[in-house]
Amino acid sequence: MEIKMCGIFGYFSSDFSQISSEIVKSMGDVINYRGPDGQGIYYGNGLALGNQRLAIIDLQNGNQPFISEDNSIVVVQNGEIFNHIELAKELEDSDFYCRTHSDTEVILRLYQKHGIGFIHKLNGMFSIAIYDKNLDKLFLIRDRVGEKPLYFYNKNNTLLFSSEIKSILKNNIEKDVNINALDSYLTFNYVTPPLTLFKDIYHVMPGTYLDITRNNISEHAWWSIENNTELNKTEDEWITEFNGILDDAVRIRLRSDVPFGAFLSGGVDSSTIVGYMSQHLQIPVKTFSIGFQDPKYDESIFAQEAADRFHTDHYSEKVEANLLSLWNKAIYHCDQPHGDVSFMPTLRVAELASKKVKMVLTGDGADELFAGYDKYKEFISSSSDTVSDDVFFSEYYSKISLFREEDREKLYTKALNKIISKNKTKEIFNNVLSKVENLDRINRMLFIDTYLLLSGNNLVKPDRMGMAVSIENRAPFLDYRMIEYAFSMPGELKLHKNETKYIYKKAVKDLIGSNLAYRKKQMFTVPIGEWLKSDLKPLVNELLFSKTTENRNLFNYSHIKDMYDKHCSNEKNYTREIRALMALEIWFREFIPEYTHV
Repeated sequence: MEIKMCGIFGYFSSDFSQISSEIVKSMGDVINYRGPDGQGIYYGNGLALGNQRLAIIDLQNGNQPFISEDNSIVVVQNGEIFNHIELAKELEDSDFYCRTHSDTEVILRLYQKHGIGFIHKLNGMFSIAIYDKNLDKLFLIRDRVGEKPLYFYNKNNTLLFSSEIKSILKNNIEKDVNINALDSYLTFNYVTPPLTLFKDIYHVMPGTYLDITRNNISEHAWWSIENNTELNKTEDEWITEFNGILDDAVRIRLRSDVPFGAFLSGGVDSSTIVGYMSQHLQIPVKTFSIGFQDPKYDESIFAQEAADRFHTDHYSEKVEANLLSLWNKAIYHCDQPHGDVSFMPTLRVAELASKKVKMVLTGDGADELFAGYDKYKEFISSSSDTVSDDVFFSEYYSKISLFREEDREKLYTKALNKIISKNKTKEIFNNVLSKVENLDRINRMLFIDTYLLLSGNNLVKPDRMGMAVSIENRAPFLDYRMIEYAFSMPGELKLHKNETKYIYKKAVKDLIGSNLAYRKKQMFTVPIGEWLKSDLKPLVNELLFSKTTENRNLFNYSHIKDMYDKHCSNEKNYTREIRALMALEIWFREFIPEYTHV
């Protein structure tokens, strides 16, 4: 079996112009940490497809690109096809049998046999580029929910693509800010796909592929849950199905010939994954967690409880609660600002795990599928059953907004207010909502977060923080079978009488124990808001009120100063807003330091 963590990159020009091999090589070099063991590049007529590879085994046969015997099909891939063994077996008696054990070859052979429709057969996390010389077409394909990133830029007769934006920037393109993406960031605390903060650079959306010819690009949705209908089953039937799907999702994600383990916080999600892993493995699971030296914020006792229950080989490290020294590194690896400070502890636990393993399983995705966040409980309990759907979801949009519409107007300069598309972020929200009008209110809220929050923020975190130290993250909850199952379950079985993850917790309480199943969910709860008033005050002043920042001409800085003063005097808690603005300035200094809005 070949295991790899990779990055892909390349270009496709409509006029057959060539980009120098030095620039193409630099596109891979800048994301070397995604695959430091080898670089493979295919050059064609006005195109190149490249891959950075972290080779574990099958060193001779697993190198990318994979090219068909007649040189007509070229494939590069980032990610894993978890069911590649079964797919290779299906191909055994055909003309398209696999010569290696690589899951990338499975992609090549499936495409040769079935054409682009092969992607429906894949169970995995992936971004894939396929060049078909017979059709003179490039396909860019992204997995169902966006576990693996894929970006593209299309201008001046050339399309550039890569797993990370910094790779595209190696082509000396003009770096400018997408103002509507900036508005999106300050609305949601992350930039909503397909936008990026860079003008003219976009995500390939989850569950879609781009069909690219020399004179046209068309986007095709190849998977969605829009037509799911909620089913009527007994609780016991839901529980049996939950356990069956998750058990198999864990099983196929244990396929590895390299050391692997799991992140273990002691929460219900990571404890459940470790519980299932322990049932499949003959040796103890390697588990990793970080705790804080200050006992007020330390949760490592719960991770230890889960580790003891499943007899894991547990590695834990106590760190200072203030991990903001990692902020610049986290933003660099993300390519975009994120106001979510849990990226830093994720990076720290990935660094710890990288000393022992090359791959980890995580509990990512469970909160969005099964209503794990307290915000759902708080909002449902405060909303009225009698209000219309329009009012209900308008209020939910306000609840999840970082800066509301009227607050952003006060924040922006007059010049900026004139050019921002008003209500654009609300339009993004409503467009997602309109896809699932057949679902109940709880499931529609969850769909919004699955569609926007997961791909825009919560899956960026494990991919980028893991890849920064060459750790691959696999998320069994994001097996497409589990997602389709989750959105066929009525919302009242997820959020039931103020209990989050109702059926899910009932399903796993025997596995992980009631104490872990029903303990209160913890977020990254260190007192950043208080630090902003004291220890971090010099950093606040430098990032928010320096001449460098004010010269960007984006914001009403007297308004920001007023917010900060009210925060310091305890008049109002502006922790999240201040944090997001600081992250934005760190991003500017890293990627477009000279930026000034004219």
